[in-house]
Formats: sequence, structure tokens, C-alpha cells
Amino acid sequence: MAAMNAWLSFPSHTESFNHELAIRRFCPARIEQEQGGGEWEDGMNEIDQPWSPYNAVSPPCLAASEEDEFVDSFINMDGYNDYGNGDNKALESQQGFDHNFQGDEAIEMFEMVDEGYEDAGMVVEGEDLGGGTDLMPSMEEVSHGVDQGLQLVHSLLACAEAVGCRDTQLADSMLSRIWRSANCYGDSLQRVSYCFAMGLKSRLSHLRNVNANGTFANGRMAVSSINKEEKMEAFQLLHQTTPYIAFGFMAANEAILKTGKGNDSLHIIDLGMEHCLQWPSLIRTLAQEPEGPPKLRITGLVKDGDSLSGLKASLKELAEYAATMGVPLQLNTVSDPATPAFLTKESLDVREGEVLFVNSIMHLHKYVKESRGSLKAVLQAIKKLGPTLVTVVEQDANHNGPFFLGRFLESLHYYSAIFDSLEASLPRSSPQRMKIERGHFGEEIRNIVAFEGSERIERHERADQWRRQLGRAGFQVVGMKSMSQARMMLSVYGCDGYSLACEKGCLLLGWKGKPIMLASAWQVAKASSS
Repeated sequence: MAAMNAWLSFPSHTESFNHELAIRRFCPARIEQEQGGGEWEDGMNEIDQPWSPYNAVSPPCLAASEEDEFVDSFINMDGYNDYGNGDNKALESQQGFDHNFQGDEAIEMFEMVDEGYEDAGMVVEGEDLGGGTDLMPSMEEVSHGVDQGLQLVHSLLACAEAVGCRDTQLADSMLSRIWRSANCYGDSLQRVSYCFAMGLKSRLSHLRNVNANGTFANGRMAVSSINKEEKMEAFQLLHQTTPYIAFGFMAANEAILKTGKGNDSLHIIDLGMEHCLQWPSLIRTLAQEPEGPPKLRITGLVKDGDSLSGLKASLKELAEYAATMGVPLQLNTVSDPATPAFLTKESLDVREGEVLFVNSIMHLHKYVKESRGSLKAVLQAIKKLGPTLVTVVEQDANHNGPFFLGRFLESLHYYSAIFDSLEASLPRSSPQRMKIERGHFGEEIRNIVAFEGSERIERHERADQWRRQLGRAGFQVVGMKSMSQARMMLSVYGCDGYSLACEKGCLLLGWKGKPIMLASAWQVAKASSS
């Protein structure tokens, strides 16, 4: 960890690079753009365009000055301040005791990761699997590490631009260079680079299998090697070891509790229910109501029958827990996706006299398709249900722009901050960290980088975009007032570097000032309630 901190704080050496050897040189579209004086009109946060790998029009390319700024940001990660306006005074830095997770299954976990990525050409050198004491590196070692890190970032950007230009030969060459430095056992930059390299490798494979009509030769894109059980285990470990998931649960539950206080019947519709991790704390708080707990109904919309079968044990445990706490709980699950046709009062058994909530934890972004009409239809269907409150928790990132290179840059910056936070929270040899990175974040990165069309579901948006979309659908924000609870929650994780902010009614959680998660609550606007 000391080595990583020294690497991050070391002065930038970007001046020592000949940038003609980086991205700028690899893309003919860049040369055309610079000679012709063309500009990249960034269409991000507007209507997305369908993917067309066989389109004759090259995607926009990164200007040399933008490349410098982007690479510099990896060396100066402590300087993040992306919360929008510089006068935001709600930013809070959290400090506490060290979190230390270790396990005897480290070697076994290494073997499992190797099996999953055995064709990646990874080389592991001199890694201490026992999690020994970190030694302060010399200035020469730090300088070498900075140069190596910069070269790795340059290579990633060059490979991404070559992929965007559909130059598979050059992309393969750059990818082979990336494998020399990227590996899933190294520092945070090496590990996140490994995940992005895997995504680029998958995208290259897809490009080679595109038929003349735009379909894939094997009928669909490659499926993941991570099964549902591994994904759920990674999600649960992320919930236990970092505040990212717990932050969303806490903020949504606080909004529900405050709005439902004093009512004797609450009904929560949980969009995309995959687990029950959010609800024990809500039930525990309801049980402490002075006048007794209200009746609670939770209707979970489950993606399919397979997901429902995996939920049964958790639902049973939740029902038993509610019974022991004295909270009258009725659980209903429906194995239908939250389509506009299904989101009706009749289908969801919405009853008179109950306070209705719609809860979405990192789910609404999956309805952002090539056109935003899909999301708009879902939001309008939710509004017709007449909910008292809609809680929305999402990743605060722009991973849904129309151009591949722009999405790649944004996602590389975003996940680099996350992997840096994992480096600070968990030992490098931690099997828990490896499972989180492989089974959760690695899968998200692969979907963003390698997939397109209906297969690309990780279409994360920034807070401003969610405000715009929900506002257009007839909702207005209800200010989050749980900053103190969020601050207390962060103290439990005890890792210095997490930050909090309130911005235009939304509560934001970040790492060293870089926004990671947003939580918000919405009600039907009075003007549109009729």
C-alpha cells in the first residue's frame, strides 16, 4: 500500500514521453481530424446511436492534449474534484480504523482466477502471496513504477483507439504490449488494466465475428465465464467490505422510513430484485417504532424463474427475521421484468390506503437503450402507479455515450478510482478483493467495453442526466437528508479516502472526491400528478 501511495503522489513524468508513440499515431481518423480541422462533437448524455462496427465512418479520436490530461490524472489521483461545482461545501472526508480482511484460501483463489483467464497471456512475477510487509520503495523504484504505469495507460488508450478504428492488427499488437504489465495480482492500476484488457480482447473477438449484415457469426456475443453464484458472492463481499452498496441501501431506507413514518401500511415494489440484503435494516428500524411497526409488503420483480429459485432461501430467512422482530411482512415475487406493460396497479396488486414506494438499486440504467424511449416508458409507467416516493441508487458515471472511445475513457477513469479504493481497503493478497474485482467490477467493465446493442446493459449515467430524465417523466427530487447517517456508516468501514457530498438533492459517495455512487428520492411532480 505504501508503494501504491508513493506511486500516486510522485510527480508526473509525462514530459518524458514522445506522444507520437502513443494513441495519436495509431488512428488514421486522428490525422484526418487534425488536418481537416474537424472537431469531436461529443454526443454523450444525448440519444445513443446503435453500434455499427462495420460502419465506414471512424469514431472520434482523442486529441493529444486530452490524452496528456487524462494520463496525468492517473498520477494525481488525490486531486480528484469532480463533484460539479468548486464551491460545494458539503464534501466530507472520512477517517477511521483500518479494515483488514485476510483468508487462508488466497492460493486457491489465485488458481481459480488463473483458470478463468488462462488464455490472457498473463505473467506473474515475484508476487508475495502471503501478504508480507510493504516496504517503502526508493525514488528510483517509484520513478520506474510511474513510467511503467504511464506506458500502461498509453497502451490501453492506444489499443482502445485502434479498436474504435477497427484496426484489429494494431489492436492485437497493443494488447500484447499491455499483457506485459497488466495482471490481476498487481497494484490497482495493473489490476484495472487487466480487466480492461480482457474487455478489449472480447470486443476484438466480436469484431472478427460480425457478419456482413451486422449479426454475429455465432448468433450472439460471448457469454460470461462467471456464473450467477459467483456474481452474487462477489456482490455480497462488496457489500461487506466497502460502503458502495451499503450507502445505497442506507440512503434509500432512510428516505422510505421518513416518508412512511406514521402510516400503518407500507408497500415497496423492488425493481430487479436479486437479493434481500437491503431489507433487514429497514425491518429492524420499523420494529422500533414507538406505536408499533406498520404492515409491510415487499413485491420483488425478478428477472426470470432461475433468479427466483436462487432467491427462495433469502426470502425465507427474511420472513423469519421479520417474524422474530415482530414486523408483519408479506413477500411477493413476480418473475417478470419491469416492462411498461407489466407495471400496472392490477399486476402489482396496488391497494388503496397503503403508502406505495418504488425502489431501484442500480437497476434503472438497464432500461437505457440505444434510444432513451425505453427508459421514458418505464418511468411514465411507474408514475401511473401513483407512488408516494421513488428511490433511485445508481453508479454516478457516464458510460452511455454514443462513441466507444469516450465510454472507454470515462469507464477507465471511474473504475481506476474504485480499484484504488479497494487497494486501500483490502490486502493485495485478499481473496475477497479478487472475487469482487473478478466477479463484479470485472463483469461490469467487460460489458461496457466489449458489448453493444441490447447486450450492453451497464449504461450508467451521471446525476445530472438522471435529474433530467426523471424530471421529463414528471418527477421532482426530494432532498436527501441522511448525510449524518452516511457519515456514521462510513466510519464503520474505517478507510480514509471516501468522500460525501450533497448536490441538488442527491447524496453522492466518492473516493478522494471522484463520484462513484449517487442516491436520490423522487415524488410525482404536483403539476403532473393529475
